[in-house]
Amino acid sequence: MSERGKTAVSRPRKPTDWSKRFQAAKRPHIVTLASDFAGVKAGSTMLISSPADIAEYLAKIPRGERRTIARMRSDMARRASADAMCPVTTAIYLRIVAELALADLGAGKDLAEVPPFWRLVGAGDKLAKKLSCGTDGLAHLIALDAAPVAPDEGLEPA
Repeated sequence: MSERGKTAVSRPRKPTDWSKRFQAAKRPHIVTLASDFAGVKAGSTMLISSPADIAEYLAKIPRGERRTIARMRSDMARRASADAMCPVTTAIYLRIVAELALADLGAGKDLAEVPPFWRLVGAGDKLAKKLSCGTDGLAHLIALDAAPVAPDEGLEPA
């Protein structure tokens, strides 16, 4: 009961607007840590990336290749001349990119037209459990990506 004797009513949460969150993200920038943060030592420079930069990184991972989130963080930090990439914003922004990709796939886009987050997120990752497709949907995307590409019908193989 609340202070006024009324029962609090829980309202259903509005669905997250992933596109709005993508657009609202700040531009990538580098900060110098004043204190230790998420396993990164004080005095280190840390890249705070963006969903757009993460989507761009994902798009460059070759079909069928798998990478880890740790590798992406290392690669992107090095390219930005930073000591590390923020693990907190990375997880948030990667989810935004993944949910937008899932929405696009649901709207009929082809796998090749969306950022391939399944090349980075494993079915056992914490993030996988939060995705709207669930771990089974993620495993399906991983399997589709690994499957050989069939040659176009009517064309002779080279």
